[in-house]
Amino acid sequence: MSGSDRVLGVIPARYDSTRFPGKPLAEILGRPMIEWVIEAVRESARIDDILVATDHNKIFETVEETEAEAVMTRSDHSSGSDRVAAAVDDREAELIVNIQGDEPLIDGSTLDRGVRSMQENPEAAMGSFMAPLNDEEAEDPDVVKVVVDRDQFALYFSRSPVPYGRDTSPERYQHVGIYLFRREFLLEYSQMNPTPLEQAEGLEQLRALENGRKITMVEIDEPTVGVDRPEDVGTVEEILRRRGHEES
Repeated sequence: MSGSDRVLGVIPARYDSTRFPGKPLAEILGRPMIEWVIEAVRESARIDDILVATDHNKIFETVEETEAEAVMTRSDHSSGSDRVAAAVDDREAELIVNIQGDEPLIDGSTLDRGVRSMQENPEAAMGSFMAPLNDEEAEDPDVVKVVVDRDQFALYFSRSPVPYGRDTSPERYQHVGIYLFRREFLLEYSQMNPTPLEQAEGLEQLRALENGRKITMVEIDEPTVGVDRPEDVGTVEEILRRRGHEES
């Protein structure tokens, strides 16, 4: 396989999270969260290499202890996608999979489905995931909704309960924020100016749609469980215990 055909998994791991400072180093069953994420990505059969993009020496050192590769990036990147773009600027790859550093429960087979969708839909500049949305979450602006066409390409993302459903009860989907990019588009995307709908909704993926690019969406059974706040650690630990993991 040539370098240009490779699939690179990149994990942005910023230290100064507003809700949870030092989050990538938070202990989950006795191990730093970033280790769990790396281990999960290693289960993917379609990701050829893993790179962690961070802005903190301790995270860098922790990643190297797992024998994964880390690269230092600036602390002032405005988004995870910008951090990923900086990390891959000098790397050869066809596809970049952006796996958030607070997703310790992500499944390698799920990532493989996303990669396969990008490979089967060469017209897509990006890919992502969606899961069925229940009625209780439809009104929650923190839960991002996505509307797709018949070929599973995204039409729109919103914090509002779309589609409306005037005379029917339409099936709604929530967006699961793991992204796949064609490398050349990622580098272009990181240089694009913010767009009106992106700014109105506070959703950076709308930048791609507003510039006429396609996003292929893969449906999964349920959303992933990430770690946004310290209280989420206990929930993740309980799920890991049910999967057979024990305290280190």
